[in-house]
Amino acid sequence: MNKIRRKSEKNVLNWHGEKAVPYFTFPAFDELPGIIHGFSSRLGGVSEGFLSSMNLSFSRGDEPERVRENFRRIAESIGFSEKDLVFSMQTHTANVRRVGREDCGRGLERPVGYCDVDGLVTNEPGVVLATFYADCVPLFFVDPVHHCIGLSHSGWRGTVGKIGKATVEAMAKEFGSEPGDLLAAVGPSICQECYEVSEEVIGLFRENFAEELWPKLFYRKDNGHYQLNLWEANRLIFQEAGILPQHITVTDICTACNPELLFSHRASGGKRGNLAGFLEIKA
Repeated sequence: MNKIRRKSEKNVLNWHGEKAVPYFTFPAFDELPGIIHGFSSRLGGVSEGFLSSMNLSFSRGDEPERVRENFRRIAESIGFSEKDLVFSMQTHTANVRRVGREDCGRGLERPVGYCDVDGLVTNEPGVVLATFYADCVPLFFVDPVHHCIGLSHSGWRGTVGKIGKATVEAMAKEFGSEPGDLLAAVGPSICQECYEVSEEVIGLFRENFAEELWPKLFYRKDNGHYQLNLWEANRLIFQEAGILPQHITVTDICTACNPELLFSHRASGGKRGNLAGFLEIKA
């Protein structure tokens, strides 16, 4: 594999490349006792062709047996049981659902049983939250005080809908979390330089973000389209929700800039598998 292309020299994420099935983690989360987390790459699986090799989706045309083996492998590598997985059912909403031990197996061993859920929260040990990506933004949340976690999928629609803030609010409602106690992170996803969007999309961001923030979020090109910064937008949403700046980690790895390492819908023209984020309170 070629060297990882990063957008900074800080190495914001740890790359566990020595593993047979490699993955990323956040240093700030690695230091938390009782938290297991990771973000997959496209390496170390058994899928073939444009899905090679660690495809974590049953809906991209892969053989189900291969996908199940991929989940078994990534679970073993990160250190959780695939039987404890609970899948989201993503449709680019800002909906967040509380899940527990009774939900383990949803998505892998039995039907999910719900829809329009882009975020998951829990305070129960042994529940592995799983959300899925191929350019959209993974949002990780840990409350070390109230011992609860959240994991959400934020594309441009979810970002306009501020699912990051909705996740914080769900953790406060369900578990009594205080935003100032939370640690939050933005995972590998598409960078501003690779993410061109239309005037219509930018219009929605203008409606939902203060005008003084616009220069941080997008710029117009000569072709009339815009380059949108989802990383910065979600960082600002975290702060709006009350998360302290020093408790926020923002990725430096773009999915579209690393097509040999990560699946990217934009870079592949839609011929791709899915990556996944995982988060668990250790049983």
